[in-house]
Amino acid sequence: MNAGLADGTLTACIPLPLQVVIDDLGWWCGADGHERNEPFRTGIARNHVPADYEAIAYLGRELGMRPQAAMILCEWDRDNILRALPSSTWMGADWDNRRWIGPWLDEAADIIRRNRDCFEVTLHGIGHEFWLDGRMERAEWHDANGRMRPRDEILRHIEFFARLLEQHRLGPFPESFVPAAFLHRFGVADGGLAAILAGAGIRYISTPFQSMHLDAPPCCLHFGVDAGTITVDRGRDLRPWYDLGPAPGGLLTGPVCGMHWPNLLHADPARNHEVVDRWIDLLRLYGDRVDTMLARDTRAFCTQLIHRECARLDVGDYTIHIDLAAVRSLHAPAIDTAFEVRVESDGPLRFESPDAAIECTVSRTNSGGTLHRLAVAPKAEANAVWIRMKPSGA
Repeated sequence: MNAGLADGTLTACIPLPLQVVIDDLGWWCGADGHERNEPFRTGIARNHVPADYEAIAYLGRELGMRPQAAMILCEWDRDNILRALPSSTWMGADWDNRRWIGPWLDEAADIIRRNRDCFEVTLHGIGHEFWLDGRMERAEWHDANGRMRPRDEILRHIEFFARLLEQHRLGPFPESFVPAAFLHRFGVADGGLAAILAGAGIRYISTPFQSMHLDAPPCCLHFGVDAGTITVDRGRDLRPWYDLGPAPGGLLTGPVCGMHWPNLLHADPARNHEVVDRWIDLLRLYGDRVDTMLARDTRAFCTQLIHRECARLDVGDYTIHIDLAAVRSLHAPAIDTAFEVRVESDGPLRFESPDAAIECTVSRTNSGGTLHRLAVAPKAEANAVWIRMKPSGA
């Protein structure tokens, strides 16, 4: 892990990236149904509308990010295909979704398709829970004791999730996964759920490590690699899952700003932007610091996080040395080689390196200093990067 290292008048670090992950999109019915054998939904006192999807796209556009939208898709079923997958809904083989078929489906799908660069469809589940002999159990992928659902059921839930995406042209299949109810097991000897998901194309998982069942520990503080998937610690959300339209507050101490859909919405959908604007104001503060940054998408997020936690950064006399050996030895899949370094100084600097291409953008800090954002792209053979710094007028 790299904290900021000060050398006289400058501070340099590999900043901690932040990704936004929003759970439980997909419901049209807002009412929580768990007391009547239905799923835990969003628990709000209104139904969802297309404007609730636009809220996520607006957040992403304004921040230059691609938030993960972890989706539950049973109420998007136009053709009642889920009758053939009775474990996925409370109606089982009698599944009937006619109530939620209407023009709002096309409107919401159009919002998602038009905003793919700021809205990442993420696998969360079909019905969020699992119905065994018609009785609801938590949750869809693992039970409360960390036992994975039967493998053939897992494969069919993945298959039917893909088919529901196809009904609305929302493919391709996601690369990211958030386990329903945060019930997940890490480090299973035969690969467990992570291996099955990897076979379907999932590369990234996020869930709170505090509640994750462990057969083996993650390799690093905020992430681990499990059956080829990068699994990231979500930590604690700033607001309760049912909190509608809150004023966000508190400190983000890890790499994920997790929330549930109601946290981004207003009781009046026409006023959703008022809630989103408050989150934008909060998150921008982290984008303007020397030690944190907003990741543009999940791949960039995981790339930066691995460099943050595995690379070693040292500051000398107007030099920065970054040891990449631990990054290279990890052989992490689904990441890039380029990452970001930030340098804060009293005035503008120039940067050069024999080991990497460097692109620098400069802004002012709240304290009046100069913040340099360095996009560092090491040469393919480089296990270390030296960066030399000079005052811009020198």
